[in-house]
Parts: sequence; structure tokens; C-alpha cells
Amino acid sequence: MRSGDDMLKQIVEKSALDTGFRQQLLSDPKSTISQELGITIPESMKIEVHESDMQTVHLALPPDPNVTEEQLEAISAGLCCCW
Repeated sequence: MRSGDDMLKQIVEKSALDTGFRQQLLSDPKSTISQELGITIPESMKIEVHESDMQTVHLALPPDPNVTEEQLEAISAGLCCCW
């Protein structure tokens, strides 16, 4: 099984080389990523793709380290990949 970093690298590299893929990724990230990686992304997972430019940089913070019981159950069930 590939790591999350490897999958991210594949998506980012392809988006740099293929403008059609990049536009698809921006307009429908979940299905584009799912198709490219051959994975199923849970319906409950939300994916947002932001395109940086010379004046705008997007910063993604890690999840809050204070995990609730509900979140812990989702993690244990494999429904979340963020922790």
C-alpha cells in the first residue's frame, strides 16, 4: 500500500504536467483523485483543492490533536486518514 505522501506526490506531479487533469482536480477533486489513484474515498470525506499563485499561498493545518470519541471511532473504522 502506498503512503499518503506518495499518493499526494503523484497527484501534484500529474497536475503540473497535465493542464486538463489540473482543471479536473480543481473542479471535482474527489472523483479525480479516486480515479487517478484507483481508490474509494468515503462519502463523508471532504476534499478541497486550492491553487496557489504568486500573491496567494494556502496553508493547511493538521487536525486538532484533541480527538473526540466519535473521531476516534471513525479512525479505527478506517473512515478517516487524518490522524
